[in-house]
Amino acid sequence: MQDFLRNQLERYAQRLEELNFLLSREDIMGDMQQYRRISREHAEVTQIAGRYARYRQCEADRSTAQELLADPDMADMAQEEIASAEQELVQLEDELQRLLLPKDPDDERNAFIEIRAGTGGDESALFAGDLTRMYTRYAANQGWRVEIMSANESEIGGYKEVVLRIEGENVYGRLRFESGGHRVQRVPATETQGRIHTSACTVAVMPEPDETQAITLNPADLRIDTFRASGAGGQHINK
Repeated sequence: MQDFLRNQLERYAQRLEELNFLLSREDIMGDMQQYRRISREHAEVTQIAGRYARYRQCEADRSTAQELLADPDMADMAQEEIASAEQELVQLEDELQRLLLPKDPDDERNAFIEIRAGTGGDESALFAGDLTRMYTRYAANQGWRVEIMSANESEIGGYKEVVLRIEGENVYGRLRFESGGHRVQRVPATETQGRIHTSACTVAVMPEPDETQAITLNPADLRIDTFRASGAGGQHINK
């Protein structure tokens, strides 16, 4: 692991201790708004600090196993432990780098997923149905709740368009990179001659708005147009 990354992770471990202390203070517990803000930060920092603690434990296990290599009776077992530790270290470092990426302020929100069939006709609608089942099953595995908000089903199955609402922890943060075009090449159920077809769908992932957050409209941003009718209609048409 590079030094700059390790130094950053060490700061998270220190910050976790500070947050634990803040959450134990009575004045913080008495201010619900501040308590919720610190609790959210605590949950985020705990995840990173916890994975970094596991990374350091793997390093310690590897060092212990390397000391056993000099013992002929323990060398084989030590080599296996070293290989296992090094594999886990690589996985943990990749995970930590992802956790340190800048967060979108909407990551913790619920999300809407809109799936639209594109090129490919009926096969594209079937592919949209496959994507819908994929996201639904993934959500179920994560413990999220899925609700179909609207659906336009095709005649042979699948969807021409479907909108899902997914409710759970960090839904938008997990799914936001699914937005974009999705394509599949396969022999569709509608093909009788065994030819491979290419079908495409578009997926849009949008965070659910916060209903408690007030929306402010600047009058300077508004444009109000007034039109007068023309033609027959009587003398009172423009009153």
